[in-house]
Amino acid sequence: MTLVERIEKFNNLMGDIVPPEVKKDLLEKGFFTAPASTKYHGNYEGGLFDHSYMVARYLKKLTEDCRLDWQNSRSPLLVGMFHDLCKMDNYILIDGHYEYETDTLLKGHGDKSVMVLAQYFKLTEEEIMCIRYHMGAFCDKSEWNDYTRAVHKYTNVLWTHQADMLASHVEGV
Repeated sequence: MTLVERIEKFNNLMGDIVPPEVKKDLLEKGFFTAPASTKYHGNYEGGLFDHSYMVARYLKKLTEDCRLDWQNSRSPLLVGMFHDLCKMDNYILIDGHYEYETDTLLKGHGDKSVMVLAQYFKLTEEEIMCIRYHMGAFCDKSEWNDYTRAVHKYTNVLWTHQADMLASHVEGV
């Protein structure tokens, strides 16, 4: 898929949720061209967008099919599309392979994604928790109690994790 095709898919799915200046910044920072990982799902140029797009589509479908209730109607698309925003600058290409970039200023996964996204949007607490804990029990064991408490407060945390797993383990992206 080309960069132009990715941007078109993004625009068609996200509609007016993302302002033009944010789209421009995402393009400049590599959201549409970065990989999603070094060796797992989406470990190719554009994999971050492909994975994020699939998670957003799954979360939208789960919301419709299971009648999920969100604090903000934009949340399934916003959370799904930007849950891995931390990865825009996480990887560098060395000798044809992606390697983890250890020199980034912001570290972390869910935390970093929330921090980056908060520069563009005023997030609800539910959106923050969904992004922060989207890794589910794949997070460090020391966070399991917090993850469980987040699910109890906002059940959409669990649905976000489900959408991420469907995209990565069922669709393979």
